[in-house]
Parts: sequence; C-alpha cells; structure tokens
Amino acid sequence: MTTLFPTSTAGSLPKPSWLAEPEQLWSPWKLTDSTLVQGKQDALLVSLQQQLAAGIDIVSDGEQTRQHFVTTFIEHLDGVDFANRATVKIRNRYEASVPTVVGAVSRPQSVFAEDAKFLRQHTDKPIKWALPGPMTMIDTLSDQYYGSREKLAWEFAKILNQEAKELEAAGVDIIQFDEPAFNVFFDEVNDWGIAALERAIEGLKCDTAVHICYGYGIKANTDWKQTLGSEWRQYEAIFPKLQQSAIDMVSLECHNSRVPMELIELIRGKKVMVGAIDVATHQIETPEQVAETLHKALQFVDAKNLYPCTNCGMAPLPRDVAQGKLSALAQGAKLVRNDYLATHQLDDLII
Repeated sequence: MTTLFPTSTAGSLPKPSWLAEPEQLWSPWKLTDSTLVQGKQDALLVSLQQQLAAGIDIVSDGEQTRQHFVTTFIEHLDGVDFANRATVKIRNRYEASVPTVVGAVSRPQSVFAEDAKFLRQHTDKPIKWALPGPMTMIDTLSDQYYGSREKLAWEFAKILNQEAKELEAAGVDIIQFDEPAFNVFFDEVNDWGIAALERAIEGLKCDTAVHICYGYGIKANTDWKQTLGSEWRQYEAIFPKLQQSAIDMVSLECHNSRVPMELIELIRGKKVMVGAIDVATHQIETPEQVAETLHKALQFVDAKNLYPCTNCGMAPLPRDVAQGKLSALAQGAKLVRNDYLATHQLDDLII
C-alpha cells in the first residue's frame, strides 16, 4: 500500500562543510579531482541518511553534486561559454554574472545519470530528481547566438528530454523541472513555456513535476516578496493552462506565503506538492503548523493527490535547521494522515 500524503523536498539540502562553504549558493568545492568525486558521493549518502532519519518518503540527492540548480547542468553542455560572461537580471529581480550562449547547444553525455544510479543503489525509497526547466535555463544565461528566448527554450527542452529519459532508465520515479521563472514571465509561460515543458517530458513513463516557487530564502527574493502586496496571485495567471497540460504534478509555495490557498483549485486533478515548510527563515516549524497548512490545502486538493513538501530548496540553511524542518514536515504529514484515516475509508485512496 502506498503512503498517503507522502513527503518530499523541493530539491537542494545543505552541503557538509568539508565539501563546500555552507549556507551559500554557487559555493566553490573544497575538494578536487578524484577526491571531489568521492566527496560528492559521500555527501549524497549523508543527505540520503538525513532524509531517511527525518522520515521523508520520497527522497532525492539533495543536489549534493551541484553547485547550483541551473548552472551545474548548463556547464556540461556544448555551445555555452563560461569564460565569456555577462551581467544579466535574473527573473527581473537581481543581477548576476552568467555564461554566454555562443553556438548551438547540445549535450555530449548525460549530466546526472551516474549520480542517479548511485542513489538508486542505496535506497528502495521512491526517488525524485530535479532538473532546471527550459524557461529558467534561458533566464540564467546571456544569449549571443539564437536571438530568441523561445527558440533557445525549445533547444533546451530537447536536451532536457534526453537527460530525463536517462534518469528514468537509472531508476528515478519522479522527474521535477524547476521553473521559478513561471512566476514572473506569465505571457511567455502561456504562449510557449508550458509547451516547451511538455516537450521536455515527452515519452516519459515516470511521474513528471514542475516546481514553481518564489525562490530560495536569499535576500533578493525576500525583498521582492515584500513588494507583492497582501496577496500573491501569480499562480492564477498560469495554473489554468498548466491544469490542461501533460505534466503530472505541480510543486508550489504555501507556508508563510501570501498565496491564497484557493488558487490550488485551478489545478484540481493534478498531484500537488504543497510547500508546508518556509525556507526563508531559520525558525523550525512545529508539526502542528505543518498540519495546519496541509489541512487547508485539503479543501482544494484530492487527498490522494496531496504531497507535503518544502517551499523551495534548503541549501542556504544551516544543516541543523534543515534537519529540524525535514522532521517537522514528516511529523506534520503524519498528524494529517492519522486525522484523515480516522474519518475516511482508504479503499479509494490508493495512489
């Protein structure tokens, strides 16, 4: 019998201090060559053990082998020059120095398949693996070759589809595409962004997900949130079309956000990873606070489709804080599970 309300994380977890400087994005590796390869695998196993110890049902690699959720994938592609950098504004929010597209983009070989195989060897739990989405990829680059965001996104979608098929073959159960850009470029999302995402999942038999949040808990993102007013209705612009898409699951930010919970009704029928853990604070939620968020979501999500999750990745957080939040997520989901099973029959809830 499959677990009701299975828990997972949105993606990244803190790296051990012996591998990279903690609590930072794009933190340089402290190891090199074969020592770095072994160190990444060790960190992956530590991350797995932390998830298992907390009681997380759907585990991940914690993105331990990546410096960044987008650029680590891009740096393995041909056609992108990391020495030729430019400063761009990412998601209309903050400036960053990024690599440049100088030729036709292609993927010489799989980026993460070996890591996924390694994780699969060490757990019988369902595995979720995150990849950057096409729109978020193009928003993290300077394009000097294609001259069209849409054209480049379609090229990335084809590359991502190749990678996703290899991850599926390696034993990954859920492939998630991270698309925080979907919360910013609404016209493009509806015009071609969702279609590009569907190209990225073409032919996959495993579950597919799109993660759409308001960003890591870094200052640029928390400052931006302060400008969004008393209600954050960005999801309202894209959920109707997303509900009609081929994507199986939608991961979104809920806890301590100003997202009206009723917006989830717009994707009724989809599996929903409800963000019940705030990654923008060091304060650890209580299981009761997690349960409160999940109970609210159950008004708009069928019980069999509710997947408790974190709002976003937790790489910038201290390890002890992240571990506490993982445990709170699992315990909160257990409270809701027990409440639900006390008043409902499980016969029609097998996922």
